Amino acid sequence: MSTEPAKTAATAAALNQPLAERMRPASLDEILGQDHLLATAAPLRTLLAAGQVPSMILWGPPGTGKTTLARLAAADTGARFEAISAVLGGVKDLREAVARAQAARTGLLPQASVLFIDEIHRFNKAQQDALLPHVEDGTITLIGATTENPSFAVNGALLSRMRVYVLKSLDVEALNALIERAQRELGPPALPQDWRQHICAMADGDGRRALTLAETAASFLAAGGESSAAALERVTGQALRRFDKQGDYFYDQISALHKSVRGSDPDAALYWLARMLDAGADPAYLGRRMVRMAVEDLGLADPRALQVALDGWRAYQQLGPPEGELALAQVAAYLASAPKSNAVYAGFSAAQQAVTERGHLEVPVHLRNAPTALARELGHGKDYQYDHDFPGHKASAQRYLPDELLGSVFYKPTEQGLEARIAERLARLRSAAGEDA
Repeated sequence: MSTEPAKTAATAAALNQPLAERMRPASLDEILGQDHLLATAAPLRTLLAAGQVPSMILWGPPGTGKTTLARLAAADTGARFEAISAVLGGVKDLREAVARAQAARTGLLPQASVLFIDEIHRFNKAQQDALLPHVEDGTITLIGATTENPSFAVNGALLSRMRVYVLKSLDVEALNALIERAQRELGPPALPQDWRQHICAMADGDGRRALTLAETAASFLAAGGESSAAALERVTGQALRRFDKQGDYFYDQISALHKSVRGSDPDAALYWLARMLDAGADPAYLGRRMVRMAVEDLGLADPRALQVALDGWRAYQQLGPPEGELALAQVAAYLASAPKSNAVYAGFSAAQQAVTERGHLEVPVHLRNAPTALARELGHGKDYQYDHDFPGHKASAQRYLPDELLGSVFYKPTEQGLEARIAERLARLRSAAGEDA
């Protein structure tokens, strides 16, 4: 058996080159987990096969191959490749890169240039604007990589000149294939199967993290470390989930939690709550958000839900983790399992719309306050009927909306939970009011 691969690995390791860099794919076919972009008939692969590299944004989580894809796209089409980090670079670096691209474009052997900007969302508006004319006239083909939603992170003018391709987190199959490649690079001893599974779980869809963990584990075993589960926990440390408290991961997950509650799926609600707590989301925020769910999505179908949500929020504040997390879980399960109605939410929105459209209409005179003799002389409160003096505690002939809005119905209770009884009562009241009108 040849020892050449082992020598190569040893040389790279001696230079402290990370495994992820040593294993960077050398062709588009070696990129894992992005078949929706790079399979034979996929849109981006078709363009690259035709020798075309469009200006584009590569949007996806860390460790999914954005930088590698940009490099290989340039290489496959024979273009120059130049990279700038938006963390370290500025307008000066952009001008110098554009100057080199212009020189390459007009040289004896004209060559197209791909300018890759890593973390392009960190460039400010002026820096992004500086790219516009050069993208527009074809001096550079711009490829930007970002983990943030381009709709918010990239100027509209620049975004309109680029295509957006979304890279996906690596699934377990792709991570396993990546670890298998790493094993060939690292050599014996082989990582036990349970260690591979654990590394895949710890990687959380990030190929770079998977390779880093595999390299650490392989070094531990090569040094004579035991291959027990306890040793594995010590080697890999605590999992750090992919999460950001300001960006898309955060809002995607809170959206999933809210929609799971709205969709009456307690299992999904508990899962997304656990995901967010595991990733470090602020439990106080989750408590506040579930109070919102109680009033927005359950409303008067189950008015107890608001108290349950408030109690769970307070319980967490008093207990802290882990006991307080169970209180939040109880709230999530209750809200998801209870009857739903957004009738109050919809009714209030309709009332707000009426205010916006009709302005501040006059309060009917009979409803106005009359604390002074002058107010009474002006008729304030005249002919007001005290509802408790009437059967059913309702003066059926009395009107409460401004004249311009008479007949408007904002609150339309559903047949869910308590609202079914509310609907029956309001139907009787409205019918009686109609008869006496």
